[in-house]
Amino acid sequence: MELSIIKIGNSKGLRLSKSILDKYRIKDKVEVILEEGQIILKPIDQPRKGWDKAFKKMHKNGEDQLLMDDIFEDENFDQWD
Repeated sequence: MELSIIKIGNSKGLRLSKSILDKYRIKDKVEVILEEGQIILKPIDQPRKGWDKAFKKMHKNGEDQLLMDDIFEDENFDQWD
């Protein structure tokens, strides 16, 4: 596949088609890997993006309580010895 280099402000860049972005699940960022004779673009997966804000909001709203106790009442730790 051949792509043209385009001017972006004072820099230059590549424009990737929507089909490439979708196929390789490229969202916001890519890792650029420079190897001898080649440049590799690797999608950066951020599955927990935004969790920090969501957890802070949950805490503020009092929604960060455990849904069940850590230890069940009928649990017997003696059998683990």
